[in-house]
Amino acid sequence: MTALIAALAEAFRGASPVLQALVATLFTWGMTAAGALPVFFTDRENRRLLDILLGFTGGVMIAASYWSLLAPAIEMAEDGPLPAWFPAVVGFVTGAIFLRLADMLLPHLHLNAPVEEAEGVKTTWERTTLLVLAITLHNIPEGLAVGVAFGALAFGLDSASLGGAIALALGIGIQNFPEGMAVAMPLRREGVSRFKSFWYGQLSGVVEPIAGVMGAAAVLFWEPFLPYALAFAAGAMIFVVVEEVIPEAQRSGNADAATMGVVAGFVVMMTLDVALG
Repeated sequence: MTALIAALAEAFRGASPVLQALVATLFTWGMTAAGALPVFFTDRENRRLLDILLGFTGGVMIAASYWSLLAPAIEMAEDGPLPAWFPAVVGFVTGAIFLRLADMLLPHLHLNAPVEEAEGVKTTWERTTLLVLAITLHNIPEGLAVGVAFGALAFGLDSASLGGAIALALGIGIQNFPEGMAVAMPLRREGVSRFKSFWYGQLSGVVEPIAGVMGAAAVLFWEPFLPYALAFAAGAMIFVVVEEVIPEAQRSGNADAATMGVVAGFVVMMTLDVALG
């Protein structure tokens, strides 16, 4: 894995941060599509495995929120005029509030929930659309996190490394695999065609390249904004984990297995960031 990170870093070196963010988030989108691929080969959904993978997703996001986002944000702010914790607190809270507002306004439906439990503005949209929007909402902060991490490289800060940004993209990509599966397999179970199930599964990740490019471009304009942007992405991700990912993983009676999935995901992302970043 260390050799892979080194090879990727060498290939990425010299490219603009926006281009780096685009390539990285195209990879994370591709991993979402890969997770939806099994729908072409089986109609059976292993709910226990899916809950473990959803827990794994939550663990990756929690670890990334600290090691890849909050810790660098605090370190970057240490030489500024304000207390080092201030940008992290403001950005983190703002990110959580942003996702809360999006959660209130965007129509969406959590996995395995009846359509009557759809959240956001009331609509007559189909269950399929609502499920895809739920995962899409989940993916916005992930794309932002990767984009901001690559955008930070433009300033040559000690706390922002190319290896760390690549490690974050790899971690997000790994946990995107079960997200594609989590959309595609339930749709297939409900009678949606294999191709449409795959299409909707991968479509949930298309927002990541958009958010990634926007995040990288935004921080390039104003360096003092960077710690706030990193913490913003962290706050948004933690909101998604607590409000959606972990509750969904625990919903079907596999709480212990899903919790161990959280532990595994946390360890994997922590290792990627600390050992390779």
